[in-house]
Amino acid sequence: MKKFNVGIIGYGWVATAHIDAINKSNNAQVTAIYSSRELDSEQVSSEWGSPIRAYTDLDQMLEDQSLDIVSICSYPNQHKEQAIKAARAGKHLIIEKPLALSWADCQEIEKAVNETGVKTCVCFECRFSNQFKVTKSIIDQGFLGELHYGEIDYYHGIGPWYGQFRWNIKKDEGGSSLLSAGCHALDALLLCMNDQVIEVTSYGTKSASEIFNPYEYNTSCVTIMKFKNGAIGKCSTSIDCLQPYYVHTHLFGSEGSLLDNKFHSMKLETDKNTWSSLAMKLLDSGDVSDHPYLDQFNVFFESLSQDIEMPLTSLSQAMKTFEVVFAADKSAEEGRPVQL
Repeated sequence: MKKFNVGIIGYGWVATAHIDAINKSNNAQVTAIYSSRELDSEQVSSEWGSPIRAYTDLDQMLEDQSLDIVSICSYPNQHKEQAIKAARAGKHLIIEKPLALSWADCQEIEKAVNETGVKTCVCFECRFSNQFKVTKSIIDQGFLGELHYGEIDYYHGIGPWYGQFRWNIKKDEGGSSLLSAGCHALDALLLCMNDQVIEVTSYGTKSASEIFNPYEYNTSCVTIMKFKNGAIGKCSTSIDCLQPYYVHTHLFGSEGSLLDNKFHSMKLETDKNTWSSLAMKLLDSGDVSDHPYLDQFNVFFESLSQDIEMPLTSLSQAMKTFEVVFAADKSAEEGRPVQL
């Protein structure tokens, strides 16, 4: 299998997690970094233990014919322009969430990808977490039966103590609580429910705490979804909660229920008064170094070697999630249900 050369766009916190995961893979290595800040190639190479060329000119980096993939780790409001430029340079794409800050921008990225034929990986890496791999296995094996209700919620206080806070507070950079953070939970819900959303209703609010005053948008929201098959779902997002990081999962089906790392199934004739425990590692940290990028990227690299679309987190899959996210934000802003 070919070893792919990867260029990184942006050199902040999330970029370090990408570089670490890519270099730990047997199938790829980071050979270039673009940053708006001046970086010393020798110093960066020394830090990561392999030759890396640093650029301050993105066009110049994209001209490097040895680069196979570009990983976009810049600010969200830069993603559209950089993704389109990289696709037109013939580079396969790894794109951090959010994909972009508007549905129209997402569609422009999709158009460029379709026109150029490059392969894509969008960083909904929670699909590769142990929590959701086990959860999806329980669903796929039929232990819950046919799902008719699901709720997956994202609770993570993003205040001044968190590096993302300095740009996440801005409407034109963070976008919304759902777009900047809660999209992970909504994406996981769509993975579990496995059906098309046809209507959303969303409401937003904001903490009275002075800590979160700098935010230019509502920092808590709840979104109700109606699925084509008649099922319903809920995704709450709070980035102004003062509590430990928590991704809440509760799924109801015709044969049983799942609550985080516990479940009950009529098919197993378990005691309906007692939960059965699942051996899974729950998502319990917003630290990017704790995210399952390595597993996700390995699947992407393997897909590239086979010249096929990546399963689970390709652009075409991620577009389904972001369509719901932007519809939900529109619903909250306009105070009405939005149909998809």
